[in-house]
Amino acid sequence: MNFKETLEEKTIRAKEVLIKYLPEEKGFQKKVLEAMNYSALAGGKRIRPILMEESFLLLGGSGALVEPFMAALEMIHNYSLVHDDLPAMDNDQYRRGRKTTWNVYGDGMAVLAGDGLLNLAFETASSAFDLAKSTEELKWVAAAIQVLGKKAGIYGMIGGQAADIEAESGGQVTEELLLFIHENKTAALIQAAMMIGAILAGADKKAVLAMEKAAYNIGIAFQIQDDILDVTSTLEVLGKPVGSDEKNHKLTFVTLHGLEEAREEVRKLSEEALFILRSFEHKNDFLVELVDSLITREK
Repeated sequence: MNFKETLEEKTIRAKEVLIKYLPEEKGFQKKVLEAMNYSALAGGKRIRPILMEESFLLLGGSGALVEPFMAALEMIHNYSLVHDDLPAMDNDQYRRGRKTTWNVYGDGMAVLAGDGLLNLAFETASSAFDLAKSTEELKWVAAAIQVLGKKAGIYGMIGGQAADIEAESGGQVTEELLLFIHENKTAALIQAAMMIGAILAGADKKAVLAMEKAAYNIGIAFQIQDDILDVTSTLEVLGKPVGSDEKNHKLTFVTLHGLEEAREEVRKLSEEALFILRSFEHKNDFLVELVDSLITREK
């Protein structure tokens, strides 16, 4: 089986895991449950839960302990998109080819749908306690929940989003601030995925920190590659308008350092990330190829 076919299979599996934990649409709160499911099942590549399970396998994990966290992380990712699309944020009418959640259910219900997904994420993650078969596994679940909360919160994704809003409102954007935004807004949930996968596999602290570093590199390289494609790609290839960064006078790694240096930075970050992933006792060729494809993508 080739990489593309394997990725399709794993994407389907990640979606099936998510569906297991999504709410049944009934009761007086039925409308918000519909909105939650509408957003969570709007498509997407399910990259974060796939990265989590593949990291779990890389570090020798087995069993279903990782599944509640796969679903929880995808809920958090999708809640952030629901809120990003709101009129008070990016005011987007469409996402993944269909109307955004607020555009279908209204902005008030969309706020609640995002809140509902965030709360359900931690309810789902904590259900992993019921799957733990030993005191040791209970400790792993507790540690994983701590990582999930931090990387999704004010010292992670939300912190990055807040800094991004301030930067867009006219504040001076420095390279330090730009990297802070990328690290937290983009890389933090990738770090959560790969660290949690390692923790639930019983990896030691050194291995978990190595996965955090690899995920940092992946997230930053992914974002820089996005900036490169905005300059070099076309609407037909990328599937979205190009040149928007320059049009909006947005500071990016490319505008700071130029195309060649940006490409070199992507190369260095990706090589280091792949070196880390290849350094463990177990091997996961699919994970290595997945990471490489994310960083070097053309769309």
